[in-house]
Amino acid sequence: MKILVCISNVPDTTSKINFTEGNTKFDSNGVQFVINPNDEFGLTRAMWFKEKQGATVHVATVGGPATEPTIRKALAIGADEAIRVNADPLDGYFVAEQLAAIVKDGGYDLVIAGRESIDYNGGMVPGILATLLGMNFVNSCISLEIEGENATAVREIDGGKEKLTTTLPLVIGGQKGLVSESDLKIPNMRGIMMARQKKLNVVEPVDAHSTTEDVAFDKPAPKGSIKMVDADNLDELISLLHNEAKVI
Repeated sequence: MKILVCISNVPDTTSKINFTEGNTKFDSNGVQFVINPNDEFGLTRAMWFKEKQGATVHVATVGGPATEPTIRKALAIGADEAIRVNADPLDGYFVAEQLAAIVKDGGYDLVIAGRESIDYNGGMVPGILATLLGMNFVNSCISLEIEGENATAVREIDGGKEKLTTTLPLVIGGQKGLVSESDLKIPNMRGIMMARQKKLNVVEPVDAHSTTEDVAFDKPAPKGSIKMVDADNLDELISLLHNEAKVI
């Protein structure tokens, strides 16, 4: 089985976010970038298929040279090869077009993408990718088993879970639950050293156009001041909740 894991290079959630050029551009200065958490769950599940079933695991990302430390981490975790499309990830459709070209050229049986990235939270890429490729698709996937050409998946739905059976080739949009957090792998020194010897292919983008444009960014409104109430003064607390907060 040949697996492609799609990796998005996203800011660490502890990073301080700023914008430039009149709030029209994201300021990456001083920002630590990491593997998108939903993608990391998918990568870990792919590594399970490699260890248990002898699968070949490649990873791919769309981005400039600054994304290479992130993709190298995926190699250190255990991926066999990496592909970087040398282009800015303009929007979800553009990224899906680039990944679709990689899948078509590589002959992959299973494509694992995160349900969404934690920066723009578009949630578009896996579905668009499956449509472009004409592959079966399971989104919000929290469990995946493969036996031969057959796949059994569980996905989250409103109010519960749904178990599905399908066949390869398959695209999934994975998320937390695909593996447990305790199963996530931290690269060790041996993995880091081996990653330096693994192949990182840089390819030029295929002709594709973005369909959206970032007009401006706005930060969330600052949190308002708080008012402390003595634990024994329930009357004041009720009055504030009723008259000021107007939640009761």
